[in-house]
Amino acid sequence: MVALGIINVPAALAQARSSEVSYSQFLQDIKQGKVAKVDIYPEQNLAKFQLKGQKDSNPPQEVVLFDRNVELVELLRRSKADFTIVPTSSDSAVIGLVSNLMLGFFLLVLFLLIMRRTANAPGGPGQILNFGKSRARFQMEAETGVGFNDVAGIEEAKEELQEVVTFLKKPEKFTAVGARIPKGVLLIGPPGTGKTLLAKAIAGEAGVPFFSISGSEFVEMFVGVGASRVRDLFKKAKESAPCLVFIDEIDAVGRQRGAGIGGGNDEREQTLNQLLTEMDGFEGNTGIIVIAATNRPDVLDSALLRPGRFDRQVTVDLPTFNGRLQILDVHARGKKVDEDVSLEVVARRTPGFSGAELANLLNEAAILTARRRKPAITNVEIEDAIDRVTIGMTLTPLLNSKKKWLIAYHEVGHALLMTLLKHTDPLNKVTIIPRSGGVGGFAQQVFDEERVDSGLYSRAWLLDQITILLGGRAAEVEIFGESEVTIGASSDLRAVANLAREMVTRYGMSDLGHLALEAPGHEVFLGRDLMPRSEYSEEVAVQIDRQVRQIVTHCYDVARKLIREHRQAMDRLVELLLEKETIEGDEFRKLVRQHTTLPVKEPAALVVATSAN
Repeated sequence: MVALGIINVPAALAQARSSEVSYSQFLQDIKQGKVAKVDIYPEQNLAKFQLKGQKDSNPPQEVVLFDRNVELVELLRRSKADFTIVPTSSDSAVIGLVSNLMLGFFLLVLFLLIMRRTANAPGGPGQILNFGKSRARFQMEAETGVGFNDVAGIEEAKEELQEVVTFLKKPEKFTAVGARIPKGVLLIGPPGTGKTLLAKAIAGEAGVPFFSISGSEFVEMFVGVGASRVRDLFKKAKESAPCLVFIDEIDAVGRQRGAGIGGGNDEREQTLNQLLTEMDGFEGNTGIIVIAATNRPDVLDSALLRPGRFDRQVTVDLPTFNGRLQILDVHARGKKVDEDVSLEVVARRTPGFSGAELANLLNEAAILTARRRKPAITNVEIEDAIDRVTIGMTLTPLLNSKKKWLIAYHEVGHALLMTLLKHTDPLNKVTIIPRSGGVGGFAQQVFDEERVDSGLYSRAWLLDQITILLGGRAAEVEIFGESEVTIGASSDLRAVANLAREMVTRYGMSDLGHLALEAPGHEVFLGRDLMPRSEYSEEVAVQIDRQVRQIVTHCYDVARKLIREHRQAMDRLVELLLEKETIEGDEFRKLVRQHTTLPVKEPAALVVATSAN
């Protein structure tokens, strides 16, 4: 059994402090002549002394002194004791100096770390001296993974740009007959038509150094930076010639000069002036081809568009049926599509779709297929994807309420006129399943593809289209009365007003004669046309309003008359729509035939548009 030793803490502390004496005892020992040697440490207010007869091996005794000890020194002299004042180094000063040095070193390291990080950040403080450098991405051997085989639906543009690539690879083929390399190619077209994709294809096909930059990257808040970046870009391009320079969204820097309140943006104009000089100035840029893309050619400066700068302007328009079919083939390669799905039918169902929208359509169909746990994309997913892209996401169906009845009559009013009118296009389907964006239901038309592609619409077709748009309001009035009319037809009425006014003021389809009284698109551009000039007198304006009202009133009367005459068919169709929530066009036309002697409009092509409420 081990005995635990217990330490007496007070006794230990007393033993440790046995060498310390009080100041009064110290003075008394000095007076009595007992003190042999004293060492005074003024910085520490401490004195160490040895008594006479004390062995040297014994530690000296200590006493704490006061701040002022004048009588102590005098007393030590009288007692003839050996005393020494020990000068000690200023530890506090040393510690303060070391701490200041360490703080300064830490701040210096922190500053260097911040500068190193910001030096790599675009636009950071560390790039103040590099603001004038071009930010163009450079590829010596452009490997974008995209070639002309991956670009579909824009064959004319591909042919134009294929010549540019051939000129870069085999210039002797053209120079032998005196041809000159084009300095610039401007790609013009709506968003999503494949302009940037064409630039990537050129980079992949050309095999020459390739610079790519966005127009907005030239413009900075500092004056002169944009012009400096243009100079630096073309300097690098000259060193790598022959090469391609691609400027995306060039309208960000190439807007018309002198347009705007106060003379416009000087920085943007300086940048544009430098770009004009570099493209066709005193110094030639042999071997440099500039390819630019924009969807706003109307705002570009005329000096930028002239030959010698942009020798070619290639229009990348919305694809036709064949183009849409080719685009769908490209985007369907990596997707599992059911054998029953006909891409030709999908292409006919999507007039006005751009390449990006077609790609998004197939992607939405694939997402719906995965969500429904199907092995492949079917026609149902394609249909739902088209509706989702064009109209919106499906919401929970309405309960059987007055609102549901009103929406059903409204949509059947549109659908019935699509079926009965002579010069319109037939119905594809009608539904009362609500969609995101406040759409309570919609009726889809099957538009004629040749009319859509050509853009030629007759006066009879326009009048029937206005009548269809007014069909929802006419049905509400005939069924529920004037007092129960809702705001559900607000979007229809806006479309009616725009279409009727264009018939009078732009198309010459009224009693005012064959005159174009308004130019299309009175848009305020950079301060210009801030106060648009009237193109006709007040008297003519009154006549225009009268003609617009006359057209709308006539079409509204026709819509109410047809709905009133086919009230029985309408009630039956509404009951069926409330039951099934969606009626396909063939079933709808079959029911209409049972209640009318008028010819029913049959679909000639599968081109779909929507009248939604």
